[in-house]
Amino acid sequence: MSDEFLILRADEVRDLLDGREGEILDLVARAYTVHGRGQSSLPHSTFLRFPGDSLNRIIGLPAYLGGGIEAVGMKWIASFPGNLERGIERASAVIVLNARDTGRPIALLEGSIISARRTAASAALAARELATDPAPTVVGLIGTGLINGEVARFLRAALPGIERMVLFDLSAERARQRAEALGKILPGVAFEVAESLEEVLRRCPLTSFATTAVEPHVNDLSLCPKGATILHVSLRDLTPDAILTADNVVDDPDHVCRARTSVHLAEEATGSRDFIRCTLADILEGDAPTKEDPDAVSVFSPFGLGVLDLALAHRAVELARETGRGHTISSFLPGQ
Repeated sequence: MSDEFLILRADEVRDLLDGREGEILDLVARAYTVHGRGQSSLPHSTFLRFPGDSLNRIIGLPAYLGGGIEAVGMKWIASFPGNLERGIERASAVIVLNARDTGRPIALLEGSIISARRTAASAALAARELATDPAPTVVGLIGTGLINGEVARFLRAALPGIERMVLFDLSAERARQRAEALGKILPGVAFEVAESLEEVLRRCPLTSFATTAVEPHVNDLSLCPKGATILHVSLRDLTPDAILTADNVVDDPDHVCRARTSVHLAEEATGSRDFIRCTLADILEGDAPTKEDPDAVSVFSPFGLGVLDLALAHRAVELARETGRGHTISSFLPGQ
């Protein structure tokens, strides 16, 4: 039995995953279907908050994903929005993987890159399933931090016909910087900065929200084109009234209906979850239609399941072992 412990830094994780958007989309789809079949264990996330501090938090997401993947472990991710003013990323994270047979830790990975890419892949996968026919060529990005930067890359991989992306951020300068950065990595796509959130909703049949909002602020989706899709990645932008007018698809009802998400608030307002039509896994498995009303605005609200992080971390470790990347410690655990 080997007790080798692998450590993967951020640059190593990035190098291992770069250029694998299609593979990651397929892996996320597989993780969703495995979870949907009950071949996983997924306790509720644990939120560590601080007295008198409503913005900052650290979240623990333990999980097990079976279905032939056999990934066990936990993501520990901090969200400190004020970091942006310090010139550092809002989120930082680590992921620990354990051996399925012994429970002993086998790897520690920088987790924010994995977290961002699994989030983006999840959103892009939902867009591919829910988007109108013909597929949208114009995409809106509301919030222009790391997450929507990754969403843009994965949307282009999932929907290669995208021609234009319209960005909005409370900081116009940050939106301009993101547009410039995306223009360098997504050739053939035109980028522009919108003057308002409403402009994005009005123009774009597909829009991704990835903001730091802690309270709902968008009450009306009637501006959206018929059949539009909203990727509600940040989970707290839409009011309950907006949620209740939409065709709602989630990743897991038990997980997303908590922690004061917009979907949770809608559940509290109505006393039920009847407004949730299905999960993304239901659509992927053919157990639910892509849409029941082609003119309805679809909202995908993903809580962010730990099984996705573990699936991607497990794959990164496989690739590291195949290529000799990372730092291996042979004496990390106590001896026999």
